[in-house]
Amino acid sequence: MHELPVIKSVLDICVKHAEANGAHQILSIELKVGKMSDLEPEWMQRYFDFVSKGTLAEGAKLEIERIPVVLRCQGCAEEFEVDLHRQDEIACSACGGANYSMISGREYYIKNMEVR
Repeated sequence: MHELPVIKSVLDICVKHAEANGAHQILSIELKVGKMSDLEPEWMQRYFDFVSKGTLAEGAKLEIERIPVVLRCQGCAEEFEVDLHRQDEIACSACGGANYSMISGREYYIKNMEVR
């Protein structure tokens, strides 16, 4: 149920920008969502359908692109993508180091929206 406040925020932002630019309807919203976020695309659309009733965004479709988990090695600065199903085997692809920081994979943001 943690998708609900996130989706409500997305809706509010999109409606605000659509109204400010004279749009009559929001047709679709493109979101980028990190693979490590807890947000599930199916529930995001369900909650969006619920909270968007009676707004400019009613009937709009969410287009969700998942962002891979990318880490940066602290030893050699190499950036590498991680398979979440193999978390126990994470090592730098260049030097084999095990100290790293996360570059992407937890974020979510609105990339674009289609209006008329």
